[in-house]
Amino acid sequence: MSAVYKDDQEDWLTVCLKYLLFVFNFLFWVGGAAVLGVGIWTLLEKSDYSSLLASSTFAVSAYILILAGSLVVVTGFLGCCAVIREQRGCLSMYFFCLLLIFLIELVAGVLAYVYYQRLSEELKQHLNQTMTENYAQPGKEAITLAVDRLQQDFKCCGSNNSHDWMASVYISSEAAERRVVPDSCCKTITPLCGKRDHPSNIYKVEGGCITKLEQFLADHLLVIGAVGIGVACLQVSVPVGDGGQKERGEKKKRNCLKRYFDESMHNADSLDKAFSEGF
Repeated sequence: MSAVYKDDQEDWLTVCLKYLLFVFNFLFWVGGAAVLGVGIWTLLEKSDYSSLLASSTFAVSAYILILAGSLVVVTGFLGCCAVIREQRGCLSMYFFCLLLIFLIELVAGVLAYVYYQRLSEELKQHLNQTMTENYAQPGKEAITLAVDRLQQDFKCCGSNNSHDWMASVYISSEAAERRVVPDSCCKTITPLCGKRDHPSNIYKVEGGCITKLEQFLADHLLVIGAVGIGVACLQVSVPVGDGGQKERGEKKKRNCLKRYFDESMHNADSLDKAFSEGF
């Protein structure tokens, strides 16, 4: 009787664990979709700023986030199927995908953290040079668009301040038409508004665009790093739970075989006893 009660209890625990893992994998799938969405949004909406950076680490981090999110979506679906059907092949593939995602997310988190540490120095060394030497130059349309968007989005003018534009190749050329700053520095953009650099006309932000861009990129890198490392650490608990379910299943099979063997032996003894008494 106690063995039957124990088996029933194990069955109940197995069912509870099964549904718990199903819920976890569903949430895991939703989280992967969110990560994928954030990666795509970062790449599409903010990719213009990547042309202002000396390295491609920011864009690479976004691509890694998209890859990790895509794998999480697929793995979450695979995990739900594995839990429902209890197929060994699906579980093996599930564990492999979890390991792969863990490594990818860990790489994304480490890359984001490393780039975060040297972001300020990189911007100080390259942003002003990129803006003054490449703005409105032939073949540099992407940088020109990025600078205009940067100054309008963050309401700033110049890398450190508006005086940085005095050393600009564009401002020194005839194409500037006597502008002292690009028109994108103006609070209200009108043709040739960059001829007047009075604070009432252009943005005067302490620290210039470099502080705004640094804060923006730092926030995004922190999110990428936190998501990458956080989700990776969360996944560590999944194999433990799945392993527990698998162990319970194997234990249940062993108990069933043991009961079957004991009952068979008992029946054999009864028949042998009855046969002996009959004769």
